[in-house]
Amino acid sequence: MDVVEENDRIYLREVLPEDWAAFQPYSSNEETVKYQPWGPNTPDDCKFFVRQAMLDRMQRHRGRFVFVIVEKSSGAVVGNVEMNIRDWDGVGEVGFIIHQDRWGEGFATEATLLMLNYCFVTCELHRVVATSSPQNLPSIRVLEKIGMIKEGMLRKDLLIKGEWRDSLVYSMLREEWNEENKQNAKP
Repeated sequence: MDVVEENDRIYLREVLPEDWAAFQPYSSNEETVKYQPWGPNTPDDCKFFVRQAMLDRMQRHRGRFVFVIVEKSSGAVVGNVEMNIRDWDGVGEVGFIIHQDRWGEGFATEATLLMLNYCFVTCELHRVVATSSPQNLPSIRVLEKIGMIKEGMLRKDLLIKGEWRDSLVYSMLREEWNEENKQNAKP
């Protein structure tokens, strides 16, 4: 098991072939994927996602990092978090998705903080961004709770399920990150 980051309650690890089955319940839920450019996913979609994440991991100049969020006490996969390199000079973009049965338990906050630690400490990125639909209030709360700064809104910049969506843009700089950020993440 390749644990990448962890705290007292969860750990992030690399994707394994069998993870498609854990992704299926939340990636196929219309409410869960409402703000995503993909989904609802079929089992074949989930298998493809896992295969692609594993192939991306083997790239010499890896630009995509997909990690599974595992609750330590139960061993349950509660979601996944992802980071994509947007600029090889040090800019990444993070995103997360949590199983709908586990919403409101703090997993998105904790996992995103662990991912930011990975971005700034392991990958030595200069800047990390995240976007959210202005209607996705829980996601916005997570980004603000972890200390990301709202930079503004991109108007109708993303085509989601046949409609153009506005995106709020949040960011954090490496100099704004410190270990205290990670330790202060409580559900």
